[in-house]
Amino acid sequence: MGAHNIPIITDCLITEINANDLDMIVLPGGWGGTEALAKNTTVQSLLKQMKQSDKHIGAICAAPYALNAAGVLSDNYTCYPSIENKIRLEGYSSNQNIVVDGKVMTSQGVGTAICFALEIIKTLQGNDKYQQIKQEILAEC
Repeated sequence: MGAHNIPIITDCLITEINANDLDMIVLPGGWGGTEALAKNTTVQSLLKQMKQSDKHIGAICAAPYALNAAGVLSDNYTCYPSIENKIRLEGYSSNQNIVVDGKVMTSQGVGTAICFALEIIKTLQGNDKYQQIKQEILAEC
């Protein structure tokens, strides 16, 4: 059950996930969930495996905190304002909705989620698909 009592139905357990089978992992925001992700050894191990395998990693809102806990947060990042104080000030960008540094992508929060999703599409499907969907949904990113 999510923080707002929205049920979440998974396709599999996290213990069944193999980093080699993934193109990208994206962590959702929200402080409670982020703390849980940062403390979960299975999640932390998976994040490290993704980084070691040179796979894409994304995090939005408070979730860059969990990336930092795993030691996979890139030098440059953004996050929900004030969370940077729990991570580190060096490399934090307050004036960018999305920061892509190598294969790690971070975004500020719910208001930047559509542009974040489009950036994920660009990363995984290419610029043509990004432009097509951006135009179809009338996004201004």
